[in-house]
Amino acid sequence: MLDRLQRALGLQTIPGVFFSAAAIAIIFVAIAIPMDQEVAAFFGSLTRWVARYLGWFYILSVTALLVYLLTLALGRYGSIRLGADDARPDYSNATWFTMLFAAGIGTILMFWGVAEPISHFSAPPFPGVEAGSEDAARQAMTLALYHFGLHTWTIFALPGLAIAYFAYRHALPMRISSLLYPLLGERVHGPLGQVVDVVAVLGTLFGVATSLGLGAMQLNSGLHFLFGTPTSAGVQVILITVIAGIAGISVALGLDSGIRRLSQLNILLALLLALLIAVFGPSLLIFEGMVETVGAYLDDLPWLAFWTQTWTDSDWQRRWTIFYWAWTISWAPYVGLFIARISRGRTIREFICGVLLAPTLFTLVWFSIFGLSAIQAEMSGVALADQVHQDPSVAVFVLLETLPLTTLTSVLSVMIIIIFFTTSADSASLVIDTLTRRDDQPSLVRQRVFWAAAQGLIAATLLLAGGLDALQNVITALGLPFCILLLFMAVSLGRALRADYRGFSVEELAHGQVYPEVEATPQTTDTVEAQHVPETADRG
Repeated sequence: MLDRLQRALGLQTIPGVFFSAAAIAIIFVAIAIPMDQEVAAFFGSLTRWVARYLGWFYILSVTALLVYLLTLALGRYGSIRLGADDARPDYSNATWFTMLFAAGIGTILMFWGVAEPISHFSAPPFPGVEAGSEDAARQAMTLALYHFGLHTWTIFALPGLAIAYFAYRHALPMRISSLLYPLLGERVHGPLGQVVDVVAVLGTLFGVATSLGLGAMQLNSGLHFLFGTPTSAGVQVILITVIAGIAGISVALGLDSGIRRLSQLNILLALLLALLIAVFGPSLLIFEGMVETVGAYLDDLPWLAFWTQTWTDSDWQRRWTIFYWAWTISWAPYVGLFIARISRGRTIREFICGVLLAPTLFTLVWFSIFGLSAIQAEMSGVALADQVHQDPSVAVFVLLETLPLTTLTSVLSVMIIIIFFTTSADSASLVIDTLTRRDDQPSLVRQRVFWAAAQGLIAATLLLAGGLDALQNVITALGLPFCILLLFMAVSLGRALRADYRGFSVEELAHGQVYPEVEATPQTTDTVEAQHVPETADRG
């Protein structure tokens, strides 16, 4: 039946994946628009249950995956290449780091660069820490780096590494189900594999929609600051509609080169904005605080990585850490696929160290510039915290009011948000389309436009259903299935690497032809058999 429907609509998809994910998205929008309050209440209750009984699972899982990746990087598998044994990286280190930097820039850091540090500074989550104190400032910066540093990039790095490994070394399709091939064998090409891909599509769809919702809120605040535009859910829905429409036109016209140029422009604008704040803000405090934050982060990370608020009756972790982990997990297929496509030819050690350390370093610089400037402004008497608690989306614009060149920096901020808004919706549509069709099928315009429209509809629906709270609640609940999937992904990758190192193919492993009693000579990346090397993988 689905095949007939696909032919009637003129689509090129994996019907079970495309129509299942599309149906769930459409049903969600159809129910949530007339019953927004009921949907908000349902996801609020579900999120409270997840946070109360499974919050520890989120915390432990992400920390365990970080330890797992570090073990791979430092261990014997670190020298295995993502591709043929004689493959070399497609991009120079400088270009690669720049592209990783591009993956980490966007509404996430723009939205929370000021809002998070100032929130923790004015309302510390730890008992005995006085709000507004130097201790609160230090802990605020540590928490911000914890939420956007190594742990966040662990969630992106694992699927990115697995996708690159199975695609470039074993010629498997760039789909999430392929990553479970060592565990499921040929079943990844059947209904079970399609269920995995549907989960990945929905995670990406709702994760990107959450970012679009946050971006619309912040863009509305910027336009209000610059032009007096009213701040309301209705205006934010209009902004989402306009940007989603632009993204739809972009994917329809196939402006890939234009989007790449916009992404490069966005990086330059973001660096310019950060530089202006560093120069005209409290420069000495920023650089001193940057150095101190590194030490505080490394000192606090071992216990912070396992902290679950066991003895505190508070929902702080639900609103912050658990939300962040769930949100990042929902983005994992999208960002992971992007990172995989630019990482062919690197060793596992190079990949893990680069993906974990380069974006974390940039995050440190970003939060030091924005967060410490905001904390200094609050200490100087600016009522920044009160405004942020009322509406986090205004945070960066309130900070810019305290600095010279306010109009210039505000315009830059609005431009960065708009460009990221557009490129995120565009590239996410391409990624979702990739996940819902076979490699030998063309990417049709109507399919990509459909997914761009779906992102906008879901984002608008969530804003109407309760704004920031609704965005946080839905993503916290929906991130759980993919969190479980990440753990299976780690097990699958570990089994494949062990077989690879011993000289077996992933096909032999999947078909049970790798026997513990067979003691193969350990293989280096210079001697692994040629059958492991994908000859037809797309060069991205």
